Amino acid sequence: MEQYKQEFIEFMVDCGVLKFGDFVTKSGRNTPFFVNTGFYRTGAQLAKLGEYYARAINDKFGTDFDILFGPAYKGIPLSVATSMQISNLYGNDVKYCSNRKEVKDHGDTGILLGSPINDGDKVVIIEDVTTAGTSINETLPIIKAQGDVSVKGLVVSVDRMERGQGEKSALEEIRDKFGFETTAIVTMQEVVEHLYNKEYKGNIIIDDELKSRIDAYYDKYGVAK
Repeated sequence: MEQYKQEFIEFMVDCGVLKFGDFVTKSGRNTPFFVNTGFYRTGAQLAKLGEYYARAINDKFGTDFDILFGPAYKGIPLSVATSMQISNLYGNDVKYCSNRKEVKDHGDTGILLGSPINDGDKVVIIEDVTTAGTSINETLPIIKAQGDVSVKGLVVSVDRMERGQGEKSALEEIRDKFGFETTAIVTMQEVVEHLYNKEYKGNIIIDDELKSRIDAYYDKYGVAK
């Protein structure tokens, strides 16, 4: 596993973003782990997060694209932080863009904030965690309405690796439905691999008991192998 992925997993733990316990997802699934990106709250945290996203984007898509689109609301700071780090790390000054929940009719009018999207632009979409792909169904029509653009792909922070609407993972369903590639900074398999029975700052975060609960969760909701 790449070094930046290992660092990102520990970063999520340090920020309180990755938690283990007893939780219920929006879809009603009882889960032993939860990812809450709302706990990235400082400038330093966002700078680091943008760096990890930038590395994942470069690994999967390269930097030959024009627009980094972050759907409102959580995607707004993600697109800003990551576009800055793509410039810092790779020298490509990509534009950031997000949508508004309500169309603005005065001043800087329209549904978009940040850069406009023009004919011929290549777009990468950035999100926090995708489990059902609901926001993509709302986001793509907004992007496509701006002109003849090409969506290169979608990047999220964590791939939960569980079934979406059918038997495939949510990211696989998005790829198959819309015809573009998807990726994540890390998968939950990589998270478990890195933390299982390994001491981190004096604690074993994933012990045998928690590992068995995670395995049971994937036996029930995981993608068929």
